[in-house]
Amino acid sequence: MLADHMTPMKKVEIVVSGEHAGDVRDLLADYGSGFTQIAPVSGRGHHGYHEGRLLFNDASAQTMIVTVVQSAELEPLLEGLLPLLERRSGVAWVSDVAVARAAYFVRE
Repeated sequence: MLADHMTPMKKVEIVVSGEHAGDVRDLLADYGSGFTQIAPVSGRGHHGYHEGRLLFNDASAQTMIVTVVQSAELEPLLEGLLPLLERRSGVAWVSDVAVARAAYFVRE
C-alpha cells in the first residue's frame, strides 16, 4: 500500500510580518531545519485584516514560513520559536502530517 511509504512528522506553520521573517529563518537555519516561505499572505487575525500585497517592500506584508520536523524534535524547536513570537506579532501552529521521502526532512 502506498501509505506504508509515508512517515509521520510534525508540520510547523509560522505567520509573522515580513520584517521579522528573517528572525524565523535564522532560527530554523540555526536549528538545522529547512523551510518553505510563502509571501505575501493575507488574512484576518487579532490585529485585524492583513492584505496579501506588497506595499513598499516585502517587510510590510505578512509571511508564512513552513517547516517539517520529526516528532522528537518539535519541543526543542518550539523552545526557540515561542520566545521569539512573544516579542513580535505572529502566530504558529503545529499539525500532524505524513511525508514521502522522509530523508529530506531529517536534520543534519
